[in-house]
This record gives sequence, structure tokens and C-alpha cells, in this order.
Amino acid sequence: MTSEAMTSETGPTPGKMVGQRIKRTEDPALIQGLGTFVDDIKLQGMLHIAFRRSDVAHGRITRIDTTAAEALPGVELIMTGAQLRDVIAPQPVISPFPHPDFWSVAPEKVHYVGDPVAVVVATDRYLARDAADAIVVEIEELPAVVDPELAMQGEPTTIHPEFENNLAVPLIPSGTGVDPETFAIDNTAIDAALADADVVISQRMISQRLAPTAMEGRGVVAHFEPGKGALTVWLSCQAPHAARTFIAEYAGLGEHQVRVIAPEVGGGFGAKVAVYGEGFVAVHLSQRLGRPVKWIEDRSEAFMATSHGRDLIGYVDLAAKNDGTITGLRLRIVADIGAYEMLLTAIVPTFSQVMLSGVYDIPAIRADLTDVFTNKMPTDAYRGAGRPEGIYFVERAVGMLAQKLNMDPAELRRKNFIQPDQFPFVTQAGAVYDSGEYERLLDKTLALADWQGLKASQESARAEGRIVGVGLAYYVEICGLGPSSMLPIGGWEHGAVTVTRSGAITATTGASAHGQGHETTFAQLLADEFGVPMENISIQHGDTAVSRQGLGTFGSRSLAVGGTTLKLAAGKVKEKMARFAGLMMEVQAEDLVFANEHISVAGSDDPGLTFTEVAQYAYAPPVLPRDTQAGLSEEAFWEPEGTTFPFGCYIVQVEIDRDTGAVTLQRLIGVDDCGNIINPLIVDGQIHGGLAQGIGQALLEQVIYDEDGQLITGSFMDYAIPRAADLPRFELDNTVTTTPLNPLGAKGVGEAGTIGSTPAVANAVVDALSPFGVTHVDIPFTPEKIWRLIQGGAQ
Repeated sequence: MTSEAMTSETGPTPGKMVGQRIKRTEDPALIQGLGTFVDDIKLQGMLHIAFRRSDVAHGRITRIDTTAAEALPGVELIMTGAQLRDVIAPQPVISPFPHPDFWSVAPEKVHYVGDPVAVVVATDRYLARDAADAIVVEIEELPAVVDPELAMQGEPTTIHPEFENNLAVPLIPSGTGVDPETFAIDNTAIDAALADADVVISQRMISQRLAPTAMEGRGVVAHFEPGKGALTVWLSCQAPHAARTFIAEYAGLGEHQVRVIAPEVGGGFGAKVAVYGEGFVAVHLSQRLGRPVKWIEDRSEAFMATSHGRDLIGYVDLAAKNDGTITGLRLRIVADIGAYEMLLTAIVPTFSQVMLSGVYDIPAIRADLTDVFTNKMPTDAYRGAGRPEGIYFVERAVGMLAQKLNMDPAELRRKNFIQPDQFPFVTQAGAVYDSGEYERLLDKTLALADWQGLKASQESARAEGRIVGVGLAYYVEICGLGPSSMLPIGGWEHGAVTVTRSGAITATTGASAHGQGHETTFAQLLADEFGVPMENISIQHGDTAVSRQGLGTFGSRSLAVGGTTLKLAAGKVKEKMARFAGLMMEVQAEDLVFANEHISVAGSDDPGLTFTEVAQYAYAPPVLPRDTQAGLSEEAFWEPEGTTFPFGCYIVQVEIDRDTGAVTLQRLIGVDDCGNIINPLIVDGQIHGGLAQGIGQALLEQVIYDEDGQLITGSFMDYAIPRAADLPRFELDNTVTTTPLNPLGAKGVGEAGTIGSTPAVANAVVDALSPFGVTHVDIPFTPEKIWRLIQGGAQ
């Protein structure tokens, strides 16, 4: 898998760091095995914990016998859910709706395979695991609720008695004619659009359940020091400051007593935003025993007990005129959220509703969402978090419309685009798009793919009896999440910049990297701000004792929000340095520029003062500038007025083996627009990873439970993810449409490839199968499913 180099349309300014394809400075340590992950933390007297988990999907705990386990050597303590219920509160949930208690260890009933029922503390990880296996658990089995649409009828049973018919959230309406405050509904507009349409596309679609499968599983080390009353927690997570808040509350401590460290984190994909029950249990046990406690998730546990993603059923009705003008869209979503709500479970599917306008000016949109409990692992954020599902439903429907009208799919989209002079654009789904030039990007994508030549080669291949398809999809997504009015935990970010006495720069950020390359990108940004080499800059993150405040990394907000805070803090330091330099040179501070490690008068041949000379003066000033204190350290909080909306277009060519049904991805051409780009190499990497996960959803990945609620896809033997050989050479480029919502003009790119690639592959596969009368196939496109369709059977 390779890619053409992405080049910004504007290009980097010579001699500047921003815009340069610079290799990640984080990588040398990682590729040499010198990084520190949670499992690398070893403390004196450390204990290890393991969980006895339910192998039943739904049932009442009737007996737990720990006698044999307690007799094993090295076992220090065993606790059941009934014992822990009084000392560990239910897990945190951000939702305006009622929700059942989600205990860290189940006290009375189990609700999914993998639900913890007891925890073992031992001197060794493997002893703890053996002891957990030795615990005898007897469970009175209850019917497993697996099918969400049957669950909505209360069949075969109700999981939580207080939630009739398993309805976690019976209805969240949105769109045209819906009052967002009262949820009062007026169907006039959407009913008229469907009634007056020349053509209506109606289809039930599935965005299947996925497992995040980060390279590093979850892990935690909790170390409570009774003498100091201090708690340090090493946690594989995406939001250490949010984790500190939750952990302090659960531990009965002040935030000043709790330090959370996210060391190297081997991937998160949204699944590590929340603090899970295992983390709260580890904290409690460290407090109880006064010793460090470690828990490391194994891969089987990751499939069972790390939050899943997606799992939406969508009933789509798309209304249009015969000329291709889209007049309305109605979508009914059934979200299978699993057995409980986790931190963001209820919020994630609402992003599917928000994105239903796509890149199109649709005059009437209506979306109804129902969240349903089943006996499965709960869902939560997974790369894209609601946006991939919503865009998939829209882009598949538009693809079906093009097929129905026998219209070029590119021209159909062009006809319905939101135009540049309409921005900021308020969609009927409730989003406010910041900026976009959709037609310009489409033209660039078509040219890069040689669209007409691609279709001609497809016709030639079909004439030879080959099954070849070409698909196109266009996405837009919500990024740069903020302001605080839309996020319960806040929409701001924090950054601090210090120029040391030696002239080196240290910056701290609340954005916590787990593969995004923050240490490189933020250093490039500050290098240009101060006119110094990147090597003189250290970016620190992931430690609440170092980065004093922050929200974390999710929703592609790191650069747009976190980068802006650093730029603002750096601006304050520069202003102060300029005052010192102006005093030293007896010139006006406003006339000074920072470049080439010097501070000098703009337009003058005099090199001025070195950056270090001014820094040294600032820390031992014989004379202070007016209203200025010694030292060079400033901080900034900042939140945006609104969210950004990057966009892009992908074209895919596939070929299907007639004898086996196997789908081969032959070409993927993509053009993305994420606003201004700091490091094109890192952007390429983000898109590559997203493409792999989006293609994985289209072709391979699916979490499957059987009728008894047993997890069938509990290992990589049964849950397939893409390998390098499954992916083609990515042909990528970009356009630049800046956002007015932050001073960097950056939009975000972390989910882009994931969102656009799935419907592009789906449209290509359906196009390949269209000679067989196929108009829709649910993902993933497994060989058996496709083979049966070729043979004339049902999918």
C-alpha cells in the first residue's frame, strides 16, 4: 500500500516549517522499541488483577464460590460485584436521558458475554488469571436479546425492567419541522417532498457493528500512596484530564490529589475516550491495599469488553425529481447500543442525524432515532462516531438514485451541491457548515481518476465477461468539536508556551496524542511562530501534572482547537519577548520580527539580537519594560464559535471473482479538503489509516453474536481486518478551503478516510453487480454473500 504524495494547493513557503513533509519526531523511539506504554510501568510491590467474566449473555447470578481461587498461591484478595457495589459508583454516562446503572463488576445480573462478575488481586498477572478461572460462578440463564428490531417489541424479554420494550431512548426526532427544544413535530414539509417526488428511493440499510481493535489494548496502573494521599494513574486513554476528573470523583479525592498519565498509547479510535470499569476497580483496590495495581487487557477481552462501534439500521426514503434534483430525505434509525450506555453511547448516533444533508442542498430532511438495548457489549465512539453511518446512508441512497435515473453519479451530485456563496450554510438537519467548494474538489477528483477513461475501461472489461464496478462517494463531516454549549465536558482546549533561559521552547497541550503526531505538528507550528529550528522545541502532553488543563483528543479537534491555543499562547510570549528586545535595542516592539533565531527590526540589515540573548535578558533583566514581569511563559484557553466541516470525494474501482465472489479493490482515488495543512506527510498517514478502516468495514469487518448472545467473532481468526495486500496504491490529492472559525484555517482530517471510503466501495460493488439486477447489498461484502448474488440468490 502506497500513496502519491499529497501536496497542498498553496504549497509551503520556502524556509518555513508549516507545510513541509517532515517525518514524525516521535517515531525513532517507537521503531526501536524504546517507547513506554502502560504495560511497561513496573513499580515496587505491584499487584496484578484479573477479572472473572460471564460466559452467559443474560442471567441472574445465583452463586459465586471463590474458595478454590483464594487457596491458590499469590492470591491477595478476591472481590465480587456485590461487595464492590457499595464502594464503586456506576460508570459515568453523558446523556440527557435516563439510563440503567452500569456497574464496574456486575452485582446481581449479567447482561453480555464478558460482563465482569469478580476480580482477583495477585502477585503475578498469570496467577491472577488462573485464580479468576478457578472461581465457580452459577448463573440462571435468561433469554438473550440479540435482534434490536425484535427487542423493540419486548422480544424475547426485557433486559432492564425500567425500560419498556428495551427502548433506551424511544425517539429523538430531528430535521425539518422539528422543534429542537420541545421535539414537537410537523411532518408537512417531508410528507410533501415524498408525495410530490417523481421518484422515491426506499431502502433498509445496515452499518454493522465493529470492534475498534487498537494495536494496544486497554491498560491501567493505579498507585495510591496513603502517606501522601496522592493517586497516580497510568492509563491508555485519549483524554487524561477528563479521566482525572472522573477518577478523582470516584476515588473521593480532589483533582489536585490525582495525577493521570497517558504514556505512549497504541491507538484509540474513540474507544479510549471513556474510563472503563476496570480502571475504577484498579483505583479502588490500590486505595484499599495501599499498593500499586496493574490490569492489562488481553485480545480476547478487547473483543468482548472494549466498546464496539456503529451498529445502526437505517430505513431511508430519498425523494427526487426526474432531472435528479433531490427534494427530501427521511431516515428512521434503529441503534443497537448493547446492554448499557457508556460515556458517549447516547450521543454518538445523533451525529448520524446531524450529517444527513451531506454536501447537498436538501430542502426537507427528517430523521428519527431510537436507541435499543440488547445483550451485547455497549457501543460508544469509534473513528467517525456517527458521521460514517450518516454519510453511508446518504451516499448509498444517492448512488441508488443515480442507478434508478440512469444518471452519471458525479453529475447527479454536482446538480445538488451546496454552492460556495451559500456558506455559512444551515442544513435542514441542524448543522451549520463553515465553508466549502464542493464542485472544485469534485472536478479535481474526476480529473485525477480520468473518470471518462475509467468508465470506458469498465465497459471494455464487462465486454470480456469480467465483473467490474466503479463507485463514487462524497463526504462532509463535523470536526474541531466545540464550543462548550455543544459538549457536556466543554469545548475548549488549553495550551502553554515557555521560552527557557537558554532559548529552548517547551510547550504543553491538553490534546493527548495516540498516533496523530502532535509532537511534530505542533513543533512545526511554533518553529514558524518564533523563527527557530524545530529541534529547539519540546511538546509535552498526556500528563496532568505537566499539562495543567485539557480536554483530550477526539473528533479531529487537536489542530483546530489545540493548535490554536498554542498559537495564542505563543503570541503572548512573542509580544513579551518583543518588549524585552525593544528595550534592549531601543526600538519599538511593534517594529520587530522573529526569524532565523534572531529578533530584529523589520526591513533592517542589522541582524539584531539572537533569540537566546533576549531570553537570557528576560530571566535576569537589569531593567523591566513597563507593565512587564520577568520570565517568558504564557498560557491560553480557547474554544471555537462553531465546528468545522472538512469534505472530500473518493472514487473506487473493484473487480469481483465470478467463481468465488471475492472483491478486489483495484483503484482508490481520493481528494480531501481539511483546510490548511501543517504537515502533508502526517495528513497522508491519517487518511491512509482511515481508508484502511473504512475499507475494512465495507469488505471484511463485522462483530457477530449468535442467537444466544455468544460472541462468534472473538479473535482475529474470526474477525478479519485489512492487511496491506488487501489495499491498492492510494492515489490522493487535496484542495484547500480554509475555515473562518480558527486562526489556523485548519479543519481536521482524522476520520476523513473512514467516512468516505465505505460508501465509495459499496457503490462500486453494487455497480459491478448491477448487470445481475442488484440495487443494494448490505456491508460487509463477504465472498459468500457476493457469490450467492451472482448465482441469483438472496444476500
